Amino acid sequence: MFPPHFDYHRASSIDDALDVLERHRDDDPRILAGGHSLLPDLKNGRASPDVLVDIGEIDGLRGIESGVDVESDTDHGTGQTTIGALTTYADVLESDHLERHAPVLTDATRVLADLQIRNRGTVGGNLTAAEPGADLPAAALAADATIHVRGPDGERTIDAGEFLGADGSESALGERELVTEIRVPPSPTGGYAKKTHPASGYAMVGVAAVLEIDTETIADARVAATGVLEHAVQLTAVEDALVGERVDEAIETAAERAGETIDPADARSDDHASGEFRVHLLSTYAAQALERAMEVDA
Repeated sequence: MFPPHFDYHRASSIDDALDVLERHRDDDPRILAGGHSLLPDLKNGRASPDVLVDIGEIDGLRGIESGVDVESDTDHGTGQTTIGALTTYADVLESDHLERHAPVLTDATRVLADLQIRNRGTVGGNLTAAEPGADLPAAALAADATIHVRGPDGERTIDAGEFLGADGSESALGERELVTEIRVPPSPTGGYAKKTHPASGYAMVGVAAVLEIDTETIADARVAATGVLEHAVQLTAVEDALVGERVDEAIETAAERAGETIDPADARSDDHASGEFRVHLLSTYAAQALERAMEVDA
């Protein structure tokens, strides 16, 4: 199938990209970053933009900046890690800092797609597309990330849950807004586990977990799932079952509650799995994600 006709603009800066989006506000402009999601949609006719705004050459949207010194673990300010929207999956995997201070992102990226896509796909693009089986939305929720955007009304910061529509609402990203960076608070723990669709590589069910452990007791927990609903979702029942419990006693009991957050009738059903089966798998992959998070902390 041939892609639809569209005008193409390669943006030289963030302001240039925003200007094009504003000038074409009455058309259907789309942002092209790495093309992981958009290019297949163009080829298959699922997307037919009037204008394609290529932001791939904007250097200011790339890179990983640390608020913590990798060698000494010294906190320089907030300690948050800043990830540029155009940072590729390969960049994430090559970052020693993310491995140590945001391991849930590294763990989720490690099982994301194949080598070619990792070299092109971007963190900002993955979160903006927020495909139902994408890995990074669950990891961003578990990591308590914030998404920083720019638009015609200036800059603003959006919590990952609001940005991703984790409560079932629409994404908080405006039509003429552009993701510029993702910020993640430091956490020494984090794990991700998923049931992979064999052809697409997307998660049929994926679970991300981040734990705060204080002398063998879980002080805080963030656990999120992807692939089960049309959007990533926090597994609050699992989180509640973990907090205050001993590390060596909590996993199995907490993981068994993974399905309590999601009604099987609301879960995604398709040719590959029913909603009921996806919810059933949650406990298994929640347990695996929690075990991986605890291994990182060990």
